[in-house]
Order: sequence, then C-alpha cells, then structure tokens
Amino acid sequence: MTVWEILGILAAGIAAGTINTIVGSGSLVTFPTLLAFGYPPVVANVSNSVGLVFGGVSGVIGYRRELAGQRRRIISMAVVSALGGVSGGLLLLKLPESAFNAIVPVLILLGVVLVIVQPKLNSWMAARRSENHDHVVAMLVATFCCAIYGGYFGAAQGVIMMGVLGTLLHDHIQRLNAAKNVSTTIVNFSAAVLFVFVADVAWIAAGLIAVGSIIGGQLGAKVGRRLPPIALRIVIVVVGLAAVAKLLLD
Repeated sequence: MTVWEILGILAAGIAAGTINTIVGSGSLVTFPTLLAFGYPPVVANVSNSVGLVFGGVSGVIGYRRELAGQRRRIISMAVVSALGGVSGGLLLLKLPESAFNAIVPVLILLGVVLVIVQPKLNSWMAARRSENHDHVVAMLVATFCCAIYGGYFGAAQGVIMMGVLGTLLHDHIQRLNAAKNVSTTIVNFSAAVLFVFVADVAWIAAGLIAVGSIIGGQLGAKVGRRLPPIALRIVIVVVGLAAVAKLLLD
C-alpha cells in the first residue's frame, strides 16, 4: 500500500465519519474509495462495514446528550437493528458475488437519490412530527428492514433511518438523529462481527477507515452541523456517481 493510498483511505474515513454522524451516507465516500484502489466489491464492502463501526461509536458518544430519556426506545431499536444487521450480512455472504456486483450500482444510485432529496424529506418529516403521535410497532418493523439493507450494503442507511424515524415518531430531529446513530452503529457492528469470522477483511484498509471515522465522528458531532449541507451532498453525489461509472465500465 502506497502513502497516497493510506492518505486517501484515511481521508475518506474522516469524511465518512463526519457525514454519517450528520447525514448518514458516509459509505458513499469510503466504499468507492476502496474500489478506486483496486479492492474487489465484496471485500471493499466488508472492510468498510468493519471500519465504520468505530466511527459510529464516536458519533454516538458525540451525541450522548441527545440520547437522554430515550432508553426504552434505544433498547428496542438495538434488538431489531442487531437482528437485521446479521440477516443482511448473511445475505451478503450467501448470495453469489455476481449478484452483489449487479445490485451494488443500483443501491449506490438509490443512496445518491436519497441524499439529493433529503431536504424535501426533512420538510416532510417536520410536517409529520406535528401529528404528535408515535407508531412504535411500525417503526420497529421498518427499522428491522432498514437494518437488513444496512447489513447487506450500508450506504445511505442513515438517510433511510431518518426518514423512518421522522415519519413514525414525534420528537426533535436531533434526538432522532442520535437514535439513528445508535441504530446504524449496531447494524454495522452486528454485520462486522459476522464478517470478521467468515469473510475476507482487508485489515489495513479497515483500520485506516476506523481511525479516520473516529476523528470524523467527533467532527460531525461538534462542528459538522455548521457545514453547508449542500457541500456534503455535492461530495456524496459526485463520489457516488463516479463509483457507479467505475462499476459499470469495469
């Protein structure tokens, strides 16, 4: 691994940790970066999931004040997130690699679209929150489905989760974002435990993403809210579309 590869993956990890804490689509930076440096898609996905666990923990710690009073909600979400994460990870390992290679461009495009429409999604969420009524069972079912997606391919799972939580729960968006950070971290952790034992992990790449995402998680929690959202979305869209082009042209 060259110095430029090390710096590139580390920088991608910092960006992903920051973006995941604020928006929830950091894998659209790290996953394409690993592809660009020649990692096979499944290995890149597995290594990315393992590395981003640490950034998720960092983001959760950064948002710990917003978690106050959410104990019951977090415990129930944690259970379904763990089950869904393992289920998605098993799908990744059981389905042929050719299926993953065919599905991934579609999933990346889905993530890019979700990032583009997120401002309108947030406005819709705000309108729904005025109803002052929680749909807990529906939220847990939707969280489980999101977790399966996250265990299989984590890009933009945070954006999807924010849509679910904002639609089905009545709470402040920052508290929902804190709950989202816990859920997606548990999804990544559950899938990562599975991957460590039965899959190919590029440990140097995963370690660099881990270090970078830890830094990014703290940046996202402390100063990331001040960054122009449009700048983050532009970066994600450009990198995501470049990844799709690379996958389709290879």
